[in-house]
Amino acid sequence: MIPAAFDYKRASSLDEALDLITEHGDEAKFLAGGHSLLPLMKLRLAQPSVLVDIGRLSDLSYIRDGGDHIAIGALTRHHDLEHSELLRAQNPLIAHTASQVGDPQVRHRGTIGGSIAHSDPASDLPASVLAVGGTLVARSKNGERTIAAKDFFTGFLESALEPDELLTEIRVPKIGADGWGFQKMNRRAQDWAIVGVAAYRANGQAGVALVNMGSTPVYAQAVVDALAGGASVSDAAEHAADGTEPPEDLNATPEFRVHLAKVLVRRALEACG
Repeated sequence: MIPAAFDYKRASSLDEALDLITEHGDEAKFLAGGHSLLPLMKLRLAQPSVLVDIGRLSDLSYIRDGGDHIAIGALTRHHDLEHSELLRAQNPLIAHTASQVGDPQVRHRGTIGGSIAHSDPASDLPASVLAVGGTLVARSKNGERTIAAKDFFTGFLESALEPDELLTEIRVPKIGADGWGFQKMNRRAQDWAIVGVAAYRANGQAGVALVNMGSTPVYAQAVVDALAGGASVSDAAEHAADGTEPPEDLNATPEFRVHLAKVLVRRALEACG
């Protein structure tokens, strides 16, 4: 439970952070809240030789009205998402999901950017951003690019970010105050979800994403297609596990996760109204 040796660099600006990550390449990792990276380092599943601390870059902590979307700085804490009046009014699914992350200590330190960049399929916020069709903004010394959430999560703990890129902003659409649902089952409060579901139905559109049903957060396309074809909520929920590869671990078998996914998708869609 002791990490391998590493150098520590604290960035005082975004440009300095990008300079450091460019200088050290694949051997460097960004550190924000640390709740995802540090446990992997203690288990030596991650062994960066350099940590670039970006936790004090206050200009990447914000929640703003972007016109047709809400712009969220990557270093925005879960606590701030949970209590944002703008999110509660325009995308309460994101605010509510943030309130379900860990405990108050975690929510006061953990960041939405860290959660999404870590790309853990058992994490709640990546699924909610995926469900609403969010967009991720990445920046490097070569400029800025946007990545659709559907294209961002590429494998277990892997994303479309290049080694020299930093996730700087998350953009989520305005879905209104109604028409959303979030469900998850865990054995104890604060545990990772055995299965989780984020869903919305608003303005004639729908989105559903699953937690811990594959090697990445999973967009439940079969459920969305069934709803678009006029299926009832119950019938659409029967497609929850289509195309998924649920893992087996000490908490659940794949078969149990398939059952949970169907039940929780139904409940989440019923909550959408």
